Amino acid sequence: MTQSLPGFAGVTERTVIDGPAGPLEVVCNAPPAARRGIALVAHPHPLQGGTLDNKVAQTLAKAFFALDYVAVRFNFRGVGASHGAFDEGVGETEDALGALAYARAHYGARLPVALAGFSFGSYVQTRVAKRFEAERLVLVGPAVQRFALDAVPADTIVVHGEHDEIVPLADVLDWARPQALPVVVFPGCTHFFHGRLTQLRDTIVGMWHRGRAPGA
Repeated sequence: MTQSLPGFAGVTERTVIDGPAGPLEVVCNAPPAARRGIALVAHPHPLQGGTLDNKVAQTLAKAFFALDYVAVRFNFRGVGASHGAFDEGVGETEDALGALAYARAHYGARLPVALAGFSFGSYVQTRVAKRFEAERLVLVGPAVQRFALDAVPADTIVVHGEHDEIVPLADVLDWARPQALPVVVFPGCTHFFHGRLTQLRDTIVGMWHRGRAPGA
């Protein structure tokens, strides 16, 4: 009988590392077989209940785990076991880079790195992308209304809910339009993708496989 490999929950490693503001809580889900890359996932706003266990953040991690990436989540400073206080995205960028440095040292510095974020986490990942050359970005419900998101690479995956009650779709389109950046819109969907998480996971997995056309 062939023994099946452990799934996402079966390979969860939770640890606390030395971060830029003190202890930094990190959770990794590493595929037991071939590992194609590292995916760093950033959670929503810390002062509005955002944690690494947020359902959308978990969905992003599960999508990349399905793609054979090591899925790395972390709690921003002041959340869970991570020390420090909210820093408007500046210190949180350092937290992300600290978690990424740990993952690269632990799983392989030569593996390509994907950056994924939800809401406030999307903003942080656009900042991280200025400091580290990522393979590709995935931004879900990007918080373009409160935080100034710069332009992103043309192959960035952006997903937003039609009826997002926190970040209006119109604001995301206004941000994307000057970049000619496509936005995947989930009709009838709100900010937290209630009832649509499996669809969100499958959409990201499918779009990641397509990537850029040859020679692009």
